[in-house]
Formats: sequence, C-alpha cells, structure tokens
Amino acid sequence: MLQTRLLASPAAHLRRLASSGLRQPAFVYSQARFYAAGKKAVENKRGEIDISTYPPERIRNFSIIAHIDHGKSTLADRLLELTGVISKENKNRQVLDKLKVERERGITVKAQSASMLYEYNGDKYLMNLIDTPGHVDFSYEVSRSLAACQSTILLVDAAQGIQAQTVVPVMNKVDLPTAEPERTAEQIESTFEIDTKDIIRISAKTGLGVDQVLPTLIEKTPPPQGSKDKPFKALLFDTWYDTYVGVVCLLAVKDGSVKRGDRIVSSHSGTKYEVSEVGIMYPEQTPTTSLQVGQVGYVVCNMKSIAEAHTSIPVEALPGFVPAKSMVFAGVFPIDAGEFDRLKESIQKLTLNDSSVSVHKETSAALGQGWRLGFLGTLHMDVFRQRLEEEYDTNILVTSPTVPYQIEYKDGTTKFIRTPADFPDGTVLQDFVQATLEPYVTATLIFPEAYLGHMLELCSSHRGDILDHTCKLPMAEIVTDFYDKLKSKSQGFASFDYEDAGYGPSDLVKMEVLLNNEPVDALAARLKEVIRRQLFDIIIQTASNGKIVARETVKQLRKNKEGKKRMKKIGKVELPQEAFLSIMTKSDS
Repeated sequence: MLQTRLLASPAAHLRRLASSGLRQPAFVYSQARFYAAGKKAVENKRGEIDISTYPPERIRNFSIIAHIDHGKSTLADRLLELTGVISKENKNRQVLDKLKVERERGITVKAQSASMLYEYNGDKYLMNLIDTPGHVDFSYEVSRSLAACQSTILLVDAAQGIQAQTVVPVMNKVDLPTAEPERTAEQIESTFEIDTKDIIRISAKTGLGVDQVLPTLIEKTPPPQGSKDKPFKALLFDTWYDTYVGVVCLLAVKDGSVKRGDRIVSSHSGTKYEVSEVGIMYPEQTPTTSLQVGQVGYVVCNMKSIAEAHTSIPVEALPGFVPAKSMVFAGVFPIDAGEFDRLKESIQKLTLNDSSVSVHKETSAALGQGWRLGFLGTLHMDVFRQRLEEEYDTNILVTSPTVPYQIEYKDGTTKFIRTPADFPDGTVLQDFVQATLEPYVTATLIFPEAYLGHMLELCSSHRGDILDHTCKLPMAEIVTDFYDKLKSKSQGFASFDYEDAGYGPSDLVKMEVLLNNEPVDALAARLKEVIRRQLFDIIIQTASNGKIVARETVKQLRKNKEGKKRMKKIGKVELPQEAFLSIMTKSDS
C-alpha cells in the first residue's frame, strides 16, 4: 500500500485529533429512555426554546464520519427520529442533506448541525450532531466541523467492509443478506486496534441497534470545556446568507453566553451589532432564549454586508483555522456581460458559506470581465459551479481548471502564474527566465493489495515518482481525470488523498488556441468534439513559440440549426460551455 505522513480524510482527522486528546468511543451497552422534547412543551411566548438548563456536563457535541453510501445520512435521520426532533413518517428523508447538489450526487459537501434533547439515566442531555463531508476536496469543511466536536462516530458498511476513510467502530447494514459482520470486525480490529466487542452493530434503515448509539456517546464522550462566568467567546465554524436577516453565524460557545439584545463588536470592522436572534438547528433554525458555554447554535445580529462576518467581543481570540490553500484555479464569467454585478453578489454570498474558495477579479480578451476562483480540487470546483447555477440562478461559463505555476527570473524575482495568458511567451522565456516550476503533491493511495500493479501503473503514467511508499505527483496531472481512473482501475475500492509538496522544476512552454487565426484565451485544445458545426469552416490550431503544432477543422454546415442553450460568441464562432470544460476529461489513450 502507498502511504504518506498525513491524511486529510475524515478518518485521518480523527486520528490526528485522537493524538491530541480526542477520545475514541469504546462502546458499551446501557439502558436509556428517549426524551422526545416537542417544541410545544418547552417554548416560551416568543416561540423560543429554553436550553439554559443544560450545563456543559450535560452537553455532547459529536459528528458522524463514513464513506459514501455507508448510511451516514440514514443514521442521522434515525437519531433525530428517536429523540423526537422529526417524525417517523417519510423515512429516509436525509434531513441533513439540505443542498440540492448533495441529494443529486449522494455526497455531503457542507457541514450541517442538528440538536437533540435526550434523557439518559434520569438526566437530560443536549446532543449536538455536526455532520461532515467525506471527500478530500472538502477537507477544510471537515477540519472546521471537527473543531466544534469532542467525539466522532465512525460508521462502516458491514456488507462492503473497510474502504478508504471509513474505518469505523459502528457497523451498519448488519441485517443485509450479504453482510459479513465478523470479517468486517476483524478488519476494524487489525487496522485501528479496536476491540471487536466494542463495535456497535446496527441497521440505520430499520433502526436495529440505533438505541445504543446515544447512550454510548454520553458515556464515552468528554463534555465541552469552558466557564459560564467568563466573557462570551465562541468558535465560528460556518456562515451563510439569509435574504431577510442577513448573515447567519453558526458557532460553538467556548465561554460565557449570548442572548437576544446583547451587543457585540466585529473584530474585523469594529462595527457594533445588537444580537437579534440566537437559536439551535432543530433541525431547522429554531430560536432559543440564549446560547451558553458548550452549546452549538446560530447567531443573527443584523449583518447586512457579507464582508462583516468576522465577529467577537474584545476577548483573547481563539486559535483560528489554517487558511485553505487553493490547488486548482478556474475562471468564472457571466454569459451576459450585463449580469456581472449579479454574479459578483452571488459569488460573495456563496463564498460566505464556503470560505475555502479564493476570489480574484480577472479580465479575459475573449470572455470579458469575470473572476478567477481557487478551489481545493476539481470536485470542489464542480460543486461550487452547480451551487452557483442552482441556488443563485446564475448563467455562467467556467473555464478549464489550471494549477498555479511559478516563474523564476534571472534577476532573482519570482512570479506566480494563475492564468495561461500570464505565462511568458517564447522570447521572454528564453532570454529572461531562469526556471519554470510547477506544484507537486505527496499522494496517499489506499487500496487492497490485489490492485498494487494497477496503482503503480497509474502513478507512472501521470509522471509520478514512487519513493519510500509515497507517490509524488504533479498537481496538473490530478486535476483532470486521475481520480476517475483510480476508481476505475480499483473497481471503486481505492481512495486518494494528497498534501502539498511544494514546487519543483518542470520544462514548460506556453501553448495558444487559435480559432480561425484569432487567439482565444481560457480555452481547451480539444475543441473539435464539442464545437457545433456552423455555416463556415472553423479552423482550430494550437501554437507554441509562434509555430503551429496542431490543427483540426470543423467542416461547415449547409443548413443552419437552432443554437444550443448556452453559447458564447468568439468573433464569428459560437462555442458551447463544453468547449471550456473539454480538457477535464482526457482520452484513455
């Protein structure tokens, strides 16, 4: 197996937190009764739930980590049902998968939280479930979610066994005819050194064994630390924009308390705000009388500007998150130039909900004014594009993904290249450039031993160097179809993760795309397959150092046909959106 020092997967985050004091739950079986706290029984005249009676020792903050399709959303539904947060009607609603893109793709891309009220051994507990994504492209979201937790449930499918990112001590789907619980338990024991008797065996679909989960969390999860007598201090781990109330901040209270009417100050702008609402996700936004130390909830304080979402009162700051480092860049342009301001506002609102995206203005000779966005990976980029289109009804064009290159000049200066148009041409490259460098990553591939040969071949064919059980790859090689090929060659069992390995020398030259002899930036070279035939021949050429190195011709169409839904005119040539994304899928040859 190829392995390196650091994993950015959820399971790796768990191991990292475990080394710093996070306990792995050792599961026990206890009797408990469920406290279905309906809102009618606990809300006051303002419709607020009173959770002030839950001190830190009666609070448990936890997350669920699982591989795709191992039942994480289903287990979350069962826990919410058992505690009376949602009804038992309409099973498998996947309450925490709130985004359309999550339901369509079957993945979690955003951290979500849900609070539950639960009675165990005569004491009432406030249980806060903070859901986490699973794909490496959303590792920044995972790190922020786990920072608000004191415990994690690791969930594994008893039928599929251990897969990457899913080495867990809760075994799901044990009721399936194809389940192999004993073999799966042995895998968990050998990989994580967890005693098999500590594994809870459940069926999230039917509810079998689910009643053992919350008692176990109460017994084995340490309560959050903090003082109710200190000034209010909270860890802000997510934000989103609401049309009616402005910015909503999701946070974990570390010290003190906050309630409606309190005044807070933005450490970012110095602006003072009055808190207009606090509450918990139950599972939707539900007002409470206050939020106190150890509790997880949201705060609304009439922020209208997105840039203001950095709030605290003047106390010693909590350690922040390490800023996300963009590994893939793409241009985003409005199809209609008149929609530029609307697109700007949409990007601002969405990046408030996904702070790992970097944003810079960009002007393209072919596409006009737009934005250069940085992402953690190509899936991250594609999900962001889909959310822009679906949640904000934007009509956009996204260019092919690129990685940032580095140019070292002979005079000792260094320049980062984020767009192909900024790369020096042949004359400058020859006379003034000392070296060209590209970003590399140290890759971790986890897979069954039977696929070792296929994995070595995959890495070698993508310019990978395999040394001491690590694989060093150029970032440019993995932003295209590397992940798809990994899954194909391993029949879905392999997992891929990576960390930044800095820059290394590379022999690079600039290539331009010409359409009927006109240079067009931001375009992929493989256009013949996606350009619609028009009333004249379209000549596609690629040039390097002033020389034509490749040519294709799209023959003219005798009769005009109705255009596709989204077209972009480049001179006389109309291009579909697919033309700008064609490089994302290479041929298998």
